[in-house]
Amino acid sequence: MFDTFRNAWKIPELRKKLLFTLLVIVIFRIGCVITVPYINPEALQLFAGGTGNMLDYLNMMSGGALSQCAIFALGVTPYINASIIIQLLTVAIPALERLSKEGEEGRRKLTRITRYTGAGIALVMSVGYYLVLRSYTGVLAYTTGWEGIFSAVVIVFSFTGGAQLLTWMGEQIDFKGIGNGISLLIFAGIVSRWGNVITTARTMITNAMNGEIKYFILIPVIVILALAAIVFVVILTNAERRIPVQYAKRVVGRKMYGGQSSHIPLKVNMSGVMPIIFASALLSIPGTIASFIQTDSPIWQGFFSVFNYNSLLYAVLYLLLILAFNYFYVAIQYNPVEIANNLRKNNGAIPGIRPGKPTSDFITKCLSKITFVGAIFLGIIAVMPIILGNVAGMNIQLGGTSLLIVVGVALDTGRSMESYMLMRHHKGFLE
Repeated sequence: MFDTFRNAWKIPELRKKLLFTLLVIVIFRIGCVITVPYINPEALQLFAGGTGNMLDYLNMMSGGALSQCAIFALGVTPYINASIIIQLLTVAIPALERLSKEGEEGRRKLTRITRYTGAGIALVMSVGYYLVLRSYTGVLAYTTGWEGIFSAVVIVFSFTGGAQLLTWMGEQIDFKGIGNGISLLIFAGIVSRWGNVITTARTMITNAMNGEIKYFILIPVIVILALAAIVFVVILTNAERRIPVQYAKRVVGRKMYGGQSSHIPLKVNMSGVMPIIFASALLSIPGTIASFIQTDSPIWQGFFSVFNYNSLLYAVLYLLLILAFNYFYVAIQYNPVEIANNLRKNNGAIPGIRPGKPTSDFITKCLSKITFVGAIFLGIIAVMPIILGNVAGMNIQLGGTSLLIVVGVALDTGRSMESYMLMRHHKGFLE
């Protein structure tokens, strides 16, 4: 990875792309500390950490900007949600499905629809966040009268405009930078929050030096598990099942076409981090509701305690939801019948499998096995930090999500730089 970056820096054109990407990331981090008008930063005590609710999750995704009520408080979450919604609707709505098959022009229209949907989601989230701020005393400068209305409009549109500006910045990285812009902005936000990890490690070392025996065992165990998790994520992120495909020979005029062998790559972790995001968002809703409802009823307190991320039932529900969302996401992404039909149209066949329905059944069977392995992999990565956090007494319930995003983006960016350098420095046919 470091060798790839060093070699990429030697290429002037690629160096300009890297500098542009770094410039956008710096602007993003500056916007994460600029508080919007009419908000008292000293009164912001919304995210003490460990709440396990939706706000804690969004704060992680925005790189801490949400806890600062910064311009980029919403991050790229509205655009991600819009992309997921449009992707799901493409399967259900025929008009969107036709657009997805119209090539470059259709993709441009879908991107425009996604932007408008993201703007609407950002506006709704901004209003909701303003209502959250309004429920805290001393955070807003004005809450009543014309001053309150004007400040509410300014705050809501500042959050909405910041989300749209951040989406535009991510798209500029796609055009003028290197890697996926939206993913890199999420990567930068998550890495910026890793200072808390250093603080936690320092606290554990201090406790060990003060004579607490358990930390002499806990610190090496955590380090070994962290390194093993990183290696585990890298291996299974790149792992894939290759289904061999043989194309039949055919004669057209005096030329013979086909006859070559290929394969259908099926990645073990096809859905990426999306099932974890869906499951986290769904399970964080009760915790978010509990933060607004102040009740002494033992029934409600018992109900909300079930969804505390420290509980065993939360970990079980988390694992089951990840499994369910992983199967659902793969089902809408891959159509075995369509793959089998495309193979038959191109005179291709899987060795030992008859074309048509037997081929689609075979691909479905392979997808089911791979999806199960990928779901178990995601479940281990997501649930293990919860178990480790309970043992160590630390707040790392979002560690699995962060690790998957960081490793995935780093690998994707490295592949982008390698492919660009390969395109620029291939030896050609005459050497």
